[in-house]
Amino acid sequence: MNESRFEWRVVLVRPRNPLNVGAAARAMANFGLRDLVVVAPHAPVWREARSAVGAGEVLKSARAVNDLAKAIGEAALVLGTTSGSRRNLDRDLVPLSELSTWLQGRTPGRGLAALLFGSEKTGLSNEQMSYCHGLVRIPTSSRCPSMNLGQAVSVCCYELARSGFVSVAARKARVHLSDSANLQALEHVFERATRVLDRVGYLKPKSRSAALTKLRRFLLDLGLTNNDVKILGGILAQIEWKLKDSD
Repeated sequence: MNESRFEWRVVLVRPRNPLNVGAAARAMANFGLRDLVVVAPHAPVWREARSAVGAGEVLKSARAVNDLAKAIGEAALVLGTTSGSRRNLDRDLVPLSELSTWLQGRTPGRGLAALLFGSEKTGLSNEQMSYCHGLVRIPTSSRCPSMNLGQAVSVCCYELARSGFVSVAARKARVHLSDSANLQALEHVFERATRVLDRVGYLKPKSRSAALTKLRRFLLDLGLTNNDVKILGGILAQIEWKLKDSD
């Protein structure tokens, strides 16, 4: 068994069915996960799910936030889930059966990790997936590739628990320079890099959105530590200051 230092947050993006939210919370409790965040839920769905008779502790302590960035900003690792059957993702998918091996290759392998599930109707959008270090696929039949949301959460939580990647220790607030940078820190670098690239004319109107998606994925794939982000942020800040000074 793996001696995990990850602590998992399950993130449901715009869920549409209160029964699915409840099933997801119960699945988390079954396999030792406690941290549930729901992004932009439909108000009636959220109220009904939270007020369900016998709602478990996971659901009672769950939080709703307005956007994805708030849900994953603290995370040093973000995984998205997708069937991969409806779009050209232009990236490799990690089969759920190989997730344990993929996670073992993450360095330093500690801190908060987030597992994202999209809306029952549309799944995760391409923009939402651009925040993910990796995309996980549950092997399903090609005749019926999409799973019910509650079932998908259950299968993924089981695999994390089975592989020993569910930590029971409380997350510590202490930050180490060698730890992987979280999404909030990476977004600060991304935003500063965007401003610099805009100033030098690198980003063109027609290709701007696609270029920024690739830039965000590039930053994620680098596996930057807190120290790396500090250095890179300082370099970009100096470049930005010099560009302003030359105006």
